[in-house]
Amino acid sequence: MNCSVTFGNLHLLQIKPQPGDLIEIFRGSYQHWAVYIGDGFVVHLAPPSENPGAGAYSMMSIVCDRALVARAGFWEVVGTDEWRINNILDDQCEPRRADLVVQEARRLVGAELPYSVFQSNCEHFATELRYGKAQVRLLVKSNSPAGERKYNHAALKNMSIFLSRKRGPGLQYRVAE
Repeated sequence: MNCSVTFGNLHLLQIKPQPGDLIEIFRGSYQHWAVYIGDGFVVHLAPPSENPGAGAYSMMSIVCDRALVARAGFWEVVGTDEWRINNILDDQCEPRRADLVVQEARRLVGAELPYSVFQSNCEHFATELRYGKAQVRLLVKSNSPAGERKYNHAALKNMSIFLSRKRGPGLQYRVAE
């Protein structure tokens, strides 16, 4: 399970995940996250609809309120989707020791946890394991004088369109702070 970087016919670099690395998997309209625990396995927070090739069905995770912590083979989770190692907060936070990340991830396997696309999703789960705090890129605090919050509008727009189609117009959702 190497991640290769190529330019034309020139092979530049080959990267293999290390235990404790965060794996970002591109599922089309969203990303799924897992933690690599070594020996070809990952641990991830999986709502019932989360699997490679689920397509639009995987968007049903928006209405789930529980998810299972699962240990699975790397390629079983990634499938044929694109992926990358993305330790997104390494420049802002000190990662926990890899052995502690792996130990905690293994301890949680089989647990059913609360799930919310906004408050406790697979990215929250993965970042909490690696850094000791849950954080996602969906919400970004602004340093503006008014102290407003800026949102990843594309992500919210896609979710609001999906939600309004599923539950009718006028559905409102609030992002908890």
